[in-house]
Amino acid sequence: MDDLLIRPAEPRDAAALAEIYAPSVTQRPTSFELQAPDAAEMAARLQRVTATWPWLVAGQGGEVLGYCYASAFAERPAYRWSVTTTVYVRDAAQRCGVGRALYARLFEMLRAQGAVMAYAGITLPNEASIGLHRAVGFEPVGVYPRAGFKLGRWWDVAWFGLTLRALAPDEPPGELRPWQDAARA
Repeated sequence: MDDLLIRPAEPRDAAALAEIYAPSVTQRPTSFELQAPDAAEMAARLQRVTATWPWLVAGQGGEVLGYCYASAFAERPAYRWSVTTTVYVRDAAQRCGVGRALYARLFEMLRAQGAVMAYAGITLPNEASIGLHRAVGFEPVGVYPRAGFKLGRWWDVAWFGLTLRALAPDEPPGELRPWQDAARA
């Protein structure tokens, strides 16, 4: 997709974000949410996430085709250089390079921000998502068996990790920069 525009998500994107995400909640085990959030909730999530981490959208011809974001891996302070990443693409735009392009830009921003590790959880089976994550450099790090019950059955979640910045075991990671500064880098 040569004319794909990747930019920071804005509140005006909330309805498109909710629309893209809804099938993963209502029709698939991709997300462990049970009720799809509406545009207002997506706008609130966007505001919470972007207080610290980037949230990007990919568009073409004025239509939002997909989005990705990073969020805190865990709450404790020593985890602050690790993120969980998520990418969702409209069904009609899958396997067209949208997810890969979003992740490439997100990882650039996370590196500039100072993040060290990215993790992604994938409900199994999901060969398309595993393929995307492996293609952008993620490696398997483990599986949580029977992690969630949805759509009448238990689902395992595979976890994948990506080193954003290689540091020695005793090398301090440095301070995290605001993602808005990293976006300009």
